[in-house]
Amino acid sequence: MKAVTPTPEIPEELPILPLREFVMFPYMVLPIFVSREKSIAAIEDALAGDRLICLVAQRDPDIEDPEPDDLHRVGTVSMVMRILRLPDGRVKALVQGLTRAEVQSYVSGERADRVCVQALAADSETNWCVEVEALVRSVRVRIEEILPYKNLPPEVFSITANVEEPGRLADLVASNLRMRMPDAQAILESIDPVARLRKADSFLRRELEVTTMQAEIQSQAKEEISRSQREQYLREQLRAIQVELGDADPRAEEAEEYQAKIDEAGLTAEALEEATRQLHRLERMHPDGPEAQVVRTYLDWLVELPWTRSSPDELDLNSAREILDSDHAHLDRVKDRILEFLGVRKLRNDSRGPILCFVGPPGVGKTSLGRSIARAMGREFIRVSLGGVRDEAEIRGHRRTYVGALPGRLIQGLKQAGTNNPVFMLDELDKLGADFRGDPASALLEVLDPEQNSKFSDHYLNVPVDLSKVFFITTANQLDPIPGPLRDRMEVIRLAGYTPEEKSEIARTYLIPKQMEEHGLPVDRVRWSDSSLKRIVTDYTHEAGVRNLERQIASVCRKAARRAAEGNESDVQVNTKNVTRYLGPPTFIPDDPQRAGEVGVTNGLAWTEAGGDVLRIEALMTKGRDLMLTGQLGDVMKESCHAALTYARWFVPQMGVDEMHLMRHQVHIHIPAGAIPKDGPSAGITIATAIISLASDVPIRGDVAMTGEVTLRGRVLPVGGVREKALAAHRAGINCVILPKKNFDDLAEIPAEVKKKIEFIPVSHMDEVLEHALERPSGKRKTRKSYPGRGPTPGPVAHAKNR
Repeated sequence: MKAVTPTPEIPEELPILPLREFVMFPYMVLPIFVSREKSIAAIEDALAGDRLICLVAQRDPDIEDPEPDDLHRVGTVSMVMRILRLPDGRVKALVQGLTRAEVQSYVSGERADRVCVQALAADSETNWCVEVEALVRSVRVRIEEILPYKNLPPEVFSITANVEEPGRLADLVASNLRMRMPDAQAILESIDPVARLRKADSFLRRELEVTTMQAEIQSQAKEEISRSQREQYLREQLRAIQVELGDADPRAEEAEEYQAKIDEAGLTAEALEEATRQLHRLERMHPDGPEAQVVRTYLDWLVELPWTRSSPDELDLNSAREILDSDHAHLDRVKDRILEFLGVRKLRNDSRGPILCFVGPPGVGKTSLGRSIARAMGREFIRVSLGGVRDEAEIRGHRRTYVGALPGRLIQGLKQAGTNNPVFMLDELDKLGADFRGDPASALLEVLDPEQNSKFSDHYLNVPVDLSKVFFITTANQLDPIPGPLRDRMEVIRLAGYTPEEKSEIARTYLIPKQMEEHGLPVDRVRWSDSSLKRIVTDYTHEAGVRNLERQIASVCRKAARRAAEGNESDVQVNTKNVTRYLGPPTFIPDDPQRAGEVGVTNGLAWTEAGGDVLRIEALMTKGRDLMLTGQLGDVMKESCHAALTYARWFVPQMGVDEMHLMRHQVHIHIPAGAIPKDGPSAGITIATAIISLASDVPIRGDVAMTGEVTLRGRVLPVGGVREKALAAHRAGINCVILPKKNFDDLAEIPAEVKKKIEFIPVSHMDEVLEHALERPSGKRKTRKSYPGRGPTPGPVAHAKNR
């Protein structure tokens, strides 16, 4: 054996350069690219001295600024032969490994770190023996066999054929065959040359087996295969190689990850069975196939649903009441219902969530009330708008056979909430549609049925999902468009409009502080007088809610904000006189009812989606015999006009009017605002009064408004929307309202300040209506006659409330 080159003189302290991608070996000449500032400074320090530098591999190549513990203890002392500075700021250095060295300690510097090293003993001359000779020959043979597979230049074999020292041969093998960093570092740290060569031989043997296996896999492939088959074949090669190298199989890792998620998700028995079945399917599929992605998406939905995660309810009723009162004024009936549910929940934890339906005009706080309820109960809040939804799949989801299929909005909302007991608001329920894709309202029958929603089936998931813990709240402007079976499943709570006084209170308590904060103004920057708020409510808004009122307040705040931004920090006073300066001329000029009596003109009360309204009903007689109706009236209202005319023809002879008077003339009934559709039977007594007034030439009191359905025999039947109609009369300045006697119990819902200003007169027959509505009698009335073939006029009969 030849003698080994003696170890050069190594200083005790050298600059250190961490390596991220490879291990440096003695006798190795290699260009390296340096980009880290400390590494560049280390090369510059080496050039400034004896050109020696210590190259040490990092334990984790992803660490950008390694600490001493992040580096291996054994490195290679190398010589910087030359450097080249690149335009992008990096430095290309050509280095040559000299000898192994062990790092003793680290010395931090301002520009570059330095280390105290101790050179390890150079390979001593190895005595010849059979084992060493066999190892050397074995390594040379394996290098020759592996060269074609690794695409290495033939010079590698010629170099190794001339090396006799076992240690140097091992270093050459490790530096030329692109070993993994842990294997290369193990060879570098091996001091005994024979042991080092054994490790190199073991690596060559394993690598040769892998490449041979690769050749066998390649030999089994067909000559002509499609692109997709080729991709699958190459991935199978990669998988076989990873198995031979002992690396983890990506498919196995994915399956283990999904199995762990399934175990943690707390699935029901049906969901667990389906998830396990789909996971086994995924394991047998090609990972890049389209069906595999469908299965992954399905499993992701299953494991991310809150099967067992619930948010604890806040059962402090006093605290819940404070939260509800702080967010909304009035609405006592709704607040009491929520507190009742919390009280039951406090006594029984497994009580089902209620299903409420808030019905009322826009702007009264239906949607915001849902958020307030969720906050009071300590639950998550999810809102789904159903306006314009026509596809049943929006509720039940799409089947997985369709491309891009997803669960319905209910399952999506549960996933978004992260709990299985959120407050779930289905907004605009009355705006649902239906077409050839199905009827969403019918799909909601299962969702909103407490007896069925514990086993809700979504078409996408195809497993039962428990919705019984969800607090469902639906909202609507009117009940009529909602199908009867769906309406029967909900507890309907009506939210009527606000009185002007209530609007003023809400504006001062809630709307003004909110808008001042949103516009960045101090609380006391804008000062509002009570009279200014009242004028804004009456002259600039005409609604049951407060949405438009908030816009008007925001308009004033914007002008105050602009004024402050221009440098004027003085307070803004808003009073009755200067409201027009901020909001312009009044938008709504109240149409005051006719105070003086007028023949054939009555004030009727109507219910609309925006609350109540006062309708001026006019009747006039002209030449002709037919009944003419104008004002875009619906079928029910037209029938009510015919019934009123028939009753009037029967009644007017009792007032001393020729019974043929109405027969010889055409009666024209008109209800102004002809662009607005109108329907319902509640204007019956109003129309009858107008016709009788017209026929008898007796004026009708202008300060009276009325509502009620009339029959052919003059009975007055109950109607709906009494609260909204009363508020409309209050807004119009009417001080007397005639309404059916059976509606008198509904007055309990009317605010006290309205009852003080309006006299409510209950009636059960048209005689009573005329007694209070007509200004003076026209002649002496006759005794009411009986109907042919019957006794006296029967009394009122039970009748369902309607509009």
